[in-house]
Amino acid sequence: MVGNQEVIRRLAKYRNVMRKMKALGLVKVFSDNLADACGVSASLVRKDFSMFNITGNKRGGYRIDDVVARLNVLLGKDKKQKIVIIGCGKLGQALMNHNGFPRVGIRVVAAFDSDPRVLDAEAPIPIFHIKRIREFIDANKIKVAALTVPEPSAQSMVETLKKTCCSGVINFSPIVLKSDEDFLIHNINIEQEIENLFYNIHFAEIHSAKTDEK
Repeated sequence: MVGNQEVIRRLAKYRNVMRKMKALGLVKVFSDNLADACGVSASLVRKDFSMFNITGNKRGGYRIDDVVARLNVLLGKDKKQKIVIIGCGKLGQALMNHNGFPRVGIRVVAAFDSDPRVLDAEAPIPIFHIKRIREFIDANKIKVAALTVPEPSAQSMVETLKKTCCSGVINFSPIVLKSDEDFLIHNINIEQEIENLFYNIHFAEIHSAKTDEK
Protein backbone atom coordinates (compact mmCIF):
# COMPACT_ATOMS: atom_id res chain seq x y z
CA MET A 1 0.00 0.00 0.00
CA VAL A 2 2.79 2.44 0.95
CA GLY A 3 4.61 1.78 -2.33
CA ASN A 4 1.46 2.43 -4.33
CA GLN A 5 0.84 5.70 -2.48
CA GLU A 6 4.36 6.89 -3.31
CA VAL A 7 3.82 6.17 -7.01
CA ILE A 8 0.46 7.96 -6.93
CA ARG A 9 2.03 11.03 -5.31
CA ARG A 10 4.69 11.14 -8.02
CA LEU A 11 2.13 10.74 -10.81
CA ALA A 12 0.15 13.63 -9.34
CA LYS A 13 3.32 15.76 -9.25
CA TYR A 14 4.11 14.93 -12.88
CA ARG A 15 0.57 15.89 -13.87
CA ASN A 16 0.68 19.21 -12.04
CA VAL A 17 4.07 20.12 -13.51
CA MET A 18 2.97 19.23 -17.04
CA ARG A 19 -0.22 21.25 -16.73
CA LYS A 20 1.90 24.28 -15.81
CA MET A 21 4.21 23.56 -18.77
CA LYS A 22 1.21 23.35 -21.08
CA ALA A 23 -0.03 26.72 -19.78
CA LEU A 24 3.35 28.15 -20.81
CA GLY A 25 2.83 26.89 -24.35
CA LEU A 26 5.03 23.79 -24.23
CA VAL A 27 3.97 20.76 -26.26
CA LYS A 28 6.55 18.16 -25.27
CA VAL A 29 8.59 17.36 -22.17
CA PHE A 30 11.59 15.15 -21.46
CA SER A 31 12.05 12.91 -18.43
CA ASP A 32 15.01 15.08 -17.34
CA ASN A 33 12.74 18.14 -17.21
CA LEU A 34 10.14 16.34 -15.10
CA ALA A 35 12.83 14.88 -12.86
CA ASP A 36 14.30 18.31 -12.11
CA ALA A 37 10.86 19.82 -11.43
CA CYS A 38 9.72 16.98 -9.16
CA GLY A 39 12.96 16.27 -7.31
CA VAL A 40 13.41 12.70 -8.57
CA SER A 41 15.68 10.95 -11.05
CA ALA A 42 14.95 10.80 -14.78
CA SER A 43 15.15 7.00 -14.64
CA LEU A 44 12.41 6.95 -11.98
CA VAL A 45 10.18 9.12 -14.18
CA ARG A 46 10.65 6.70 -17.08
CA LYS A 47 10.05 3.71 -14.77
CA ASP A 48 6.82 5.21 -13.41
CA PHE A 49 5.58 5.96 -16.92
CA SER A 50 6.48 2.52 -18.26
CA MET A 51 4.43 0.90 -15.47
CA PHE A 52 1.33 2.44 -17.07
CA ASN A 53 2.38 2.14 -20.72
CA ILE A 54 3.05 5.88 -21.07
CA THR A 55 5.50 6.11 -23.94
CA GLY A 56 7.75 8.75 -25.48
CA ASN A 57 10.99 8.74 -27.44
CA LYS A 58 14.55 9.85 -26.77
CA ARG A 59 14.53 12.64 -29.33
CA GLY A 60 10.97 13.89 -29.05
CA GLY A 61 10.23 13.29 -25.38
CA TYR A 62 6.63 12.90 -24.17
CA ARG A 63 3.65 14.73 -25.64
CA ILE A 64 2.23 16.71 -22.72
CA ASP A 65 -1.42 16.47 -23.83
CA ASP A 66 -1.23 12.69 -24.20
CA VAL A 67 0.48 12.12 -20.86
CA VAL A 68 -1.83 14.47 -18.93
CA ALA A 69 -4.89 12.77 -20.47
CA ARG A 70 -3.54 9.37 -19.43
CA LEU A 71 -2.72 10.56 -15.91
CA ASN A 72 -6.19 12.08 -15.60
CA VAL A 73 -7.67 8.62 -16.18
CA LEU A 74 -5.22 6.90 -13.81
CA LEU A 75 -5.83 9.44 -11.04
CA GLY A 76 -9.59 9.68 -11.56
CA LYS A 77 -9.43 13.32 -12.63
CA ASP A 78 -11.60 12.54 -15.66
CA LYS A 79 -14.55 12.05 -13.28
CA LYS A 80 -16.37 14.39 -10.92
CA GLN A 81 -14.70 14.24 -7.51
CA LYS A 82 -17.31 14.71 -4.81
CA ILE A 83 -16.62 14.94 -1.08
CA VAL A 84 -18.65 15.38 2.10
CA ILE A 85 -17.61 17.09 5.34
CA ILE A 86 -18.43 15.35 8.61
CA GLY A 87 -18.39 17.77 11.52
CA CYS A 88 -19.34 21.43 11.03
CA GLY A 89 -17.29 23.19 13.67
CA LYS A 90 -14.81 25.91 12.74
CA LEU A 91 -12.52 23.56 10.80
CA GLY A 92 -15.43 21.91 9.01
CA GLN A 93 -16.83 25.31 8.07
CA ALA A 94 -13.40 26.39 6.80
CA LEU A 95 -13.24 23.33 4.55
CA MET A 96 -16.75 23.96 3.27
CA ASN A 97 -15.76 27.51 2.30
CA HIS A 98 -12.36 26.65 0.85
CA ASN A 99 -12.30 28.17 -2.63
CA GLY A 100 -9.38 26.04 -3.82
CA PHE A 101 -11.45 22.88 -4.26
CA PRO A 102 -13.23 23.92 -7.49
CA ARG A 103 -9.89 24.76 -9.11
CA VAL A 104 -8.79 21.14 -8.82
CA GLY A 105 -12.16 19.61 -9.69
CA ILE A 106 -13.32 18.79 -6.16
CA ARG A 107 -16.87 19.62 -5.07
CA VAL A 108 -18.14 19.60 -1.50
CA VAL A 109 -21.69 18.34 -1.98
CA ALA A 110 -22.91 18.18 1.62
CA ALA A 111 -21.93 18.36 5.28
CA PHE A 112 -23.16 16.51 8.34
CA ASP A 113 -23.43 17.29 12.04
CA SER A 114 -25.46 16.30 15.10
CA ASP A 115 -25.98 19.86 16.38
CA PRO A 116 -29.47 21.04 15.29
CA ARG A 117 -28.29 24.68 15.43
CA VAL A 118 -26.04 24.26 12.40
CA LEU A 119 -28.32 22.14 10.23
CA ASP A 120 -29.49 23.85 7.06
CA ALA A 121 -30.77 21.74 4.18
CA GLU A 122 -31.29 24.86 2.02
CA ALA A 123 -27.72 26.20 2.27
CA PRO A 124 -25.50 26.28 -0.85
CA ILE A 125 -23.72 23.33 0.74
CA PRO A 126 -26.55 21.64 2.66
CA ILE A 127 -25.86 20.55 6.22
CA PHE A 128 -27.81 17.43 7.20
CA HIS A 129 -28.16 15.53 10.45
CA ILE A 130 -25.53 12.83 10.88
CA LYS A 131 -28.28 10.19 10.93
CA ARG A 132 -28.73 10.70 7.17
CA ILE A 133 -25.11 10.08 6.25
CA ARG A 134 -25.31 6.42 5.18
CA GLU A 135 -28.33 7.05 3.00
CA PHE A 136 -26.78 10.15 1.39
CA ILE A 137 -23.37 8.63 0.69
CA ASP A 138 -24.78 5.53 -0.98
CA ALA A 139 -27.37 7.48 -2.98
CA ASN A 140 -24.76 9.94 -4.27
CA LYS A 141 -21.89 7.44 -4.63
CA ILE A 142 -19.54 9.45 -2.41
CA LYS A 143 -16.06 7.89 -2.24
CA VAL A 144 -14.27 10.33 0.08
CA ALA A 145 -15.23 12.13 3.29
CA ALA A 146 -13.38 14.73 5.36
CA LEU A 147 -13.59 13.99 9.08
CA THR A 148 -13.48 16.96 11.48
CA VAL A 149 -15.30 15.41 14.44
CA PRO A 150 -14.01 15.29 18.06
CA GLU A 151 -11.59 12.49 18.93
CA PRO A 152 -14.12 10.25 20.77
CA SER A 153 -16.38 10.15 17.69
CA ALA A 154 -13.74 9.58 15.01
CA GLN A 155 -13.34 5.79 15.10
CA SER A 156 -17.08 5.09 15.33
CA MET A 157 -17.67 7.39 12.36
CA VAL A 158 -15.09 5.49 10.32
CA GLU A 159 -16.87 2.23 11.17
CA THR A 160 -20.13 3.79 9.95
CA LEU A 161 -18.51 4.93 6.69
CA LYS A 162 -17.08 1.45 6.08
CA LYS A 163 -20.67 0.20 5.78
CA THR A 164 -21.28 2.54 2.84
CA CYS A 165 -19.72 2.90 -0.62
CA CYS A 166 -17.21 5.40 0.82
CA SER A 167 -13.62 4.22 0.27
CA GLY A 168 -11.61 6.56 2.46
CA VAL A 169 -11.40 9.62 4.67
CA ILE A 170 -9.17 12.61 5.23
CA ASN A 171 -8.94 12.61 9.01
CA PHE A 172 -8.52 16.00 10.71
CA SER A 173 -9.56 14.74 14.14
CA PRO A 174 -6.78 14.66 16.80
CA ILE A 175 -6.35 10.89 16.69
CA VAL A 176 -4.42 8.65 14.31
CA LEU A 177 -6.73 6.21 12.53
CA LYS A 178 -5.39 3.21 10.62
CA SER A 179 -6.11 2.30 7.02
CA ASP A 180 -6.87 -1.22 5.88
CA GLU A 181 -6.91 -2.87 2.45
CA ASP A 182 -10.43 -1.72 1.64
CA PHE A 183 -10.53 1.67 3.37
CA LEU A 184 -7.87 4.37 3.13
CA ILE A 185 -7.27 6.99 5.81
CA HIS A 186 -5.06 10.07 5.45
CA ASN A 187 -4.36 11.49 8.89
CA ILE A 188 -3.70 15.24 9.03
CA ASN A 189 -2.70 16.54 12.45
CA ILE A 190 -2.50 20.33 12.12
CA GLU A 191 -1.02 20.86 15.59
CA GLN A 192 1.71 18.31 14.94
CA GLU A 193 2.55 19.82 11.56
CA ILE A 194 2.96 23.28 13.10
CA GLU A 195 5.00 21.82 15.96
CA ASN A 196 7.27 19.98 13.49
CA LEU A 197 7.80 23.24 11.60
CA PHE A 198 8.98 24.92 14.82
CA TYR A 199 11.30 21.96 15.48
CA ASN A 200 12.84 22.31 12.02
CA ILE A 201 13.27 26.08 12.37
CA HIS A 202 14.85 25.66 15.81
CA PHE A 203 17.18 22.93 14.56
CA ALA A 204 18.23 25.07 11.59
CA GLU A 205 18.97 28.04 13.89
CA ILE A 206 21.13 25.89 16.19
CA HIS A 207 23.00 24.43 13.21
CA SER A 208 23.54 27.92 11.76
CA ALA A 209 24.84 29.22 15.10
CA LYS A 210 27.34 26.36 15.37
CA THR A 211 28.52 27.01 11.82
CA ASP A 212 29.05 30.71 12.62
CA GLU A 213 31.12 29.80 15.69
CA LYS A 214 33.54 27.91 13.47
